[in-house]
Amino acid sequence: MKHYNSINEYYKQKYGKKVYRLAISGGMTCPNRDGTLDTRGCIFCSAGGSGEFAACASLSVAAQLEQAKGRVREKAADSLYLAYFQPFTNTYAPVEELRGLYEAAIAPEEIVGLSVGTRPDCLPPEVLALLAEINRQKPVTVELGLQTIHESSAAYIRRGYPLSVYDRAVRKLHARGIRVITHVILGLPHETEEMMLETVAYVGQRTDGIKLQLLHVIEGTDLAEEYRRGVFEALSLDAYTRLLCRCIELLPEHVVICRLTGDGDKRTLLAPLWSADKKRVLNAINRSLEENRIQQGSAVKNILYPQYL
Repeated sequence: MKHYNSINEYYKQKYGKKVYRLAISGGMTCPNRDGTLDTRGCIFCSAGGSGEFAACASLSVAAQLEQAKGRVREKAADSLYLAYFQPFTNTYAPVEELRGLYEAAIAPEEIVGLSVGTRPDCLPPEVLALLAEINRQKPVTVELGLQTIHESSAAYIRRGYPLSVYDRAVRKLHARGIRVITHVILGLPHETEEMMLETVAYVGQRTDGIKLQLLHVIEGTDLAEEYRRGVFEALSLDAYTRLLCRCIELLPEHVVICRLTGDGDKRTLLAPLWSADKKRVLNAINRSLEENRIQQGSAVKNILYPQYL
């Protein structure tokens, strides 16, 4: 039995059938890579901009969607799809270029919505207006990579913007009727469990959905060098499942949980290696949730973190 408001259940209730996300690429970069803010990217971000499972950016959007559908076709009979611009910063281009990409992504009848992964500091007025326009055609969700509310951690991972920028982006998106999913990383170096819970409590009062992402240490990143030097340790499976239970307790019932762990590319994953066995991880998470009999009550949230409500 599920003890949380899952994205699968959300879409089944909304559309009456399963919805598969098709990861595609807009071929963009990021202000943390092109020299606007930095050239190194966030400390944990892979060379592929955390989009290793997206279709090839050299293909047209239509071709990418077909390629992505091919990966799930056997298990996706009579299903619907969501077009998901995943790698890098997918609002970081001239608005007319974005218009062409977004309109192509929602053109197929079986595509029921658009999801756009981006940074909170890359939502200028003209892009917000475009997203609102597309949202009137098919539902748009914007996924914001926040990762943490703690400024010391944000500086360490080279995020490049303060928490106030995230808050402002959420307000502007909500004002235009656009749903927000917030990405949070659990297990960042130097963060205590209480710090992670503070992030989840804060985000839970602002977002429509949340992705709880286990920190993956990927070869070729600056984070991998920190790990090899012994600067931090990766979370164990037991520690992670216990932490997830506490995170879910803090989330309001309306917040849709879109991810409980995340998938790392096994070819480049350095740590934690247990995360590569997805079936084992999901079984451990569900077992832990069952054992803890999660109850998403306001009393828990108010007692623990009233300052973030």
